[in-house]
Amino acid sequence: MIIFAVMIFNKHTARKTAEVLLQVNAIKLSPKEPFTWASGWKSPIYCDNRIILSFPPIRNYIRETMAKQIERLYGKPDAIAGVATGAIGIGMLVAEYLGLPFIYVRPDAKGHGRQNQIEGFIESGQNVVVVEDLISTGKSSLNAVKALKDAGIKVKGMIAIFTYGFDVATENFEKEEIALNTLSNYESLLEQALETNYISEKELKTLSEWNVNPSGWQAV
Repeated sequence: MIIFAVMIFNKHTARKTAEVLLQVNAIKLSPKEPFTWASGWKSPIYCDNRIILSFPPIRNYIRETMAKQIERLYGKPDAIAGVATGAIGIGMLVAEYLGLPFIYVRPDAKGHGRQNQIEGFIESGQNVVVVEDLISTGKSSLNAVKALKDAGIKVKGMIAIFTYGFDVATENFEKEEIALNTLSNYESLLEQALETNYISEKELKTLSEWNVNPSGWQAV
């Protein structure tokens, strides 16, 4: 029996990845004036992993770590698929490192031109590993998986830089039978942030409470 679960590479990698994300302010905190996500959820934390692309040493660390994890877990797929738009940059870097073709998947098909949802060349029957930058509920990521499957492409699994670790995401990936692996997660992020005084004990409490019930959380 195959168990489809969210896994991280190892504790050292999880903490190191959290460290570099905090280092370049890819993580932003605002407990008193929370961010509003596209889903409508209020959040005291916002993660924008695209910032790492502007820092060569850090993007190289993410690229190489992610590429090695893909090889370890899946061998070499026929191509790497990035989820638009956040994972296009890092997906291209991973594909280049592995010497593989790269494609990316839009949220929806274009309304003009060739009306593609999948951009780049790939043939039906080939297999891919999907690269994401961030996992929240997993819905947009799994929408890309569906588009690939509908095109006859085999999805070996997904790898992401970071996950908030929501139960709903785990349930969504299990339902679709897609293996998800991440370099780091919310627990490791909070541990690293507290240890380096990026957050206080009070902020830790707020961030922990939000993570338990993100859809119902309200700023105090």
